[in-house]
Amino acid sequence: MMHGLVGILFLFNAIGAYHEPHPSYAMSGFFLVLGLVSVALPFVLRRFRNFTQVNTMARVFQAFACFSGSLYFLSHSKPDIAVLLLAVGIGVAYVGYAEHKIMQPAFAKLDMTGITLPTTFSEKLFPWTDLQNAVVRNDLFTVDFKNNKILQLEILDDLPATERDTINEYCQGRL
Repeated sequence: MMHGLVGILFLFNAIGAYHEPHPSYAMSGFFLVLGLVSVALPFVLRRFRNFTQVNTMARVFQAFACFSGSLYFLSHSKPDIAVLLLAVGIGVAYVGYAEHKIMQPAFAKLDMTGITLPTTFSEKLFPWTDLQNAVVRNDLFTVDFKNNKILQLEILDDLPATERDTINEYCQGRL
């Protein structure tokens, strides 16, 4: 959905670049093509095998286009549009970075201090003293907290029964 909204913004930029006393046909065409591609991208994005890489590169290109469009409109005495594009470029870059971090594979780390799980921008440590139970069962890693909250993470790799039992024994030994 975000690609479509940025695409609509680029289409409006194409109109704005075209409706000048001396229009820049190259910049208007650039925004027109980029807007149409951005609007169409959500409909074809799932067909790509490497979804995360295509999505990340689209965000990088959209952020770059917003920043360069900001400079273009600033040089043509339209500071309000330039500031808007700068803010949108920062927002698109932030969303792109957050999506890139979210799409990365997550690994839980079990050690002497507790269970460390990745978050969007850092890692969070859940000490063993805060946990009531931690178990691997049916391709789910379930963490039960003492405050009656439960966290379940899907295990994407096939764990052999011996490794699953080893993890469960380790968790029970720490609790």
